[in-house]
Amino acid sequence: MSHHLDCEIARRDNRLDITDLFVFPGETGTVLVMDVNSSLAGPDARPGFHPEARYEFKIHMDDATVEELTYRVTFGERDERGEQAVALHVLTGSDASDDTATGDLLAEGRTDSPISGPDGLRLWAGRARDPFYVDLTQVRAINAAVRNGARIELPGWGPNAAKSSFAGSTIHAIVLEIADRDPRLSADRRIGVWVTTKLATDAGGWRQINREGHPMVWPIFRPDDSEYAGDANKVHPADEMDGESEHIARLVAGVVAANGTHDDPVAYGETVARRLLPDVLPYRTGTPAVFGFAEHNGRPLAGNAPEVMFSLVLNAATSTGLTPGQFSDTRSGTFPYAVAEPAAP
Repeated sequence: MSHHLDCEIARRDNRLDITDLFVFPGETGTVLVMDVNSSLAGPDARPGFHPEARYEFKIHMDDATVEELTYRVTFGERDERGEQAVALHVLTGSDASDDTATGDLLAEGRTDSPISGPDGLRLWAGRARDPFYVDLTQVRAINAAVRNGARIELPGWGPNAAKSSFAGSTIHAIVLEIADRDPRLSADRRIGVWVTTKLATDAGGWRQINREGHPMVWPIFRPDDSEYAGDANKVHPADEMDGESEHIARLVAGVVAANGTHDDPVAYGETVARRLLPDVLPYRTGTPAVFGFAEHNGRPLAGNAPEVMFSLVLNAATSTGLTPGQFSDTRSGTFPYAVAEPAAP
């Protein structure tokens, strides 16, 4: 839900809808997790991964504006058991940002089973419990306050009454662990990560459908009923839409002014915009992942991203009333870190 059903194509085909990105240290190296296709999309949701799509992890090195490393995951059609073939390619250098480049095949296998690659690489893809947690009552109230530059109105709701709207839901996770001995991504490297889904076009090219870097940017600043959100999904983080920084700064300044949480709302809004843009999640490989108010260094599965982002945007400690311990059954300390669920029929 940190990025959810925010463009028309993703609403029509939930398999292309990114819900979350996580980056953290694993058992052998850096773990990248892309979650897509939430069961909360409704009864008409299509199961599995789109067989004509690309699911890509984009990695920027040392604050570069363009990715220098792309891990591209593709899938075959679902079989009678709901399983799909999986292929992982790596693209480096200028090929990493080139949709016409094919890259090098690193690993192949099937969904719902661990897949091994060179230099200790591990991949898993399948249906899993959703580790995200937040009460959508609070999200909607904060979204409305940010959109309208108004005070937060939550009559009858408090953190003690919070219930996760995602309890019991599932997603489809792509989990990639790159061992520290891998020459492409060794320990103690400063990287930036974002993910994207792309769909083949009739003309033979590729269309970017969804992208995510920092969590909660879309629900807070790009509501799912806006054409603005759809357009923002189409661009590269280095090419944020004209006025994007001003857009975020203006919204933050408005809600901070309305709630009286900063003496200089305009300056604070500009500070938040600089922190969140370009929308690429920073991480130093080999270090503990921390997504907090003071520091963004990757994002662990257990982290309370909504609480952090609400507090950042409002410049005030904002409790969601929910804790990681309440949802420990949605994650694991060992590969693939996701808790698998049987494939849907």
